[in-house]
Amino acid sequence: MFASLLVTVALALAGCVSAAPQKRALAQVYSKCTVPNTVALTFDDGPHVSLHAISDALSAAGGKGTFFFNGNNFGCIYDDANIERVKYAYNKGHQVASHTWGHKDLSTLSWDQIHDEMWRVEQALQRICGVQPAFMRPPFGNYNNLVREASAVRGQKIAIWDFDSGDSLGVSAQESKNRYDTVVRDHPSTILALNHETVPTTPTQVLPHAIQKLKGAGYKLVTLAECLNQQPYQWVGAPQTKDVSNLFSSLSHAPYSFETGELEVLKASSC
Repeated sequence: MFASLLVTVALALAGCVSAAPQKRALAQVYSKCTVPNTVALTFDDGPHVSLHAISDALSAAGGKGTFFFNGNNFGCIYDDANIERVKYAYNKGHQVASHTWGHKDLSTLSWDQIHDEMWRVEQALQRICGVQPAFMRPPFGNYNNLVREASAVRGQKIAIWDFDSGDSLGVSAQESKNRYDTVVRDHPSTILALNHETVPTTPTQVLPHAIQKLKGAGYKLVTLAECLNQQPYQWVGAPQTKDVSNLFSSLSHAPYSFETGELEVLKASSC
């Protein structure tokens, strides 16, 4: 009987070993467009005061852009002015996407912290526009396999870039213009461009120059999703109220610990 018990325990231990967690899938990472003759002009770190000017310049040129929004970076996405800006971009046909909540370096965070940064800005876009973004851009362009795994769990793809205007690096507006001149002269099949709506000279000086040069070279100005021939959103529904008092009652995916699988309030979705 004792020998039988030892066998049972051994089999149980063997079962525990064989039941080790399976490796998670990794999200696709895109750094280049795939549709020939397209340019995806993307703008990070908003919503910000420059959004209307950027949107209007693109629309006047017959083009569309992509805005990677933070929840609380240069301002709170739930502020009335920023809600209006996010809606304005979306209603004008531009793509809205996730740049995470607080612009933290995701590659330095834990599994739950990464999800917390992701879901809070996703929830804001759900409530403001009624959309679940299909694309996420990690702050600073930094990601690791944990970030890719978290993005895959959330059904999102990671978007980087293959051209940097340098506006967030402190280069002058003229240098940013020169960078656009160079890439237009090289004339790659596609361009996935990084810009920042929070840099004052980007909408007033750099963007008009870039649009003129790019269109003059025959490029079509499209959203990120269009330049990849993919859908911009996982789903589209009705916008909700900005009131966060009933935050969790309207969530299709309530916040929970992705480590334990238990429902818990990680942080309130307010600024």
